[in-house]
Amino acid sequence: QVQLVESGGGSVQTGGSLRLSCTAPADIFETNCMGWFRQAPGKEREGVAATYTGYSSEYYAAAVKGRFTIAQHTANNTVALQMNNLKPEDTAMYYCAADASSFCPIKIRIGYWSEGDVAYWGQGTQVTVSS
Repeated sequence: QVQLVESGGGSVQTGGSLRLSCTAPADIFETNCMGWFRQAPGKEREGVAATYTGYSSEYYAAAVKGRFTIAQHTANNTVALQMNNLKPEDTAMYYCAADASSFCPIKIRIGYWSEGDVAYWGQGTQVTVSS
């Protein structure tokens, strides 16, 4: 069973920062789009950010654009999500995900990141932002 191992998360006050990391097996990291989803209580899971090895395009949800940054670290097969200027509405369980579909890079380029084609999930890490 493929494992996406997440770390980071926690509790901060409004305006604070957190960094999430997700490590994947090398074959998954090198051939899949990697990104993050989040799910707040009572809400549907939504895409947050995504990227693909070797592509310059990245996807960000409108709600996080300018505050969150996704980055891939090929040396250790890790994708990180740096979250700055956090707001209470960012409170959610955050999930690392890998999309193996061949058209995933195109989806990212045109601004689309959904869970329908996600093949692998992390276990989730909680982010709580207090006002």
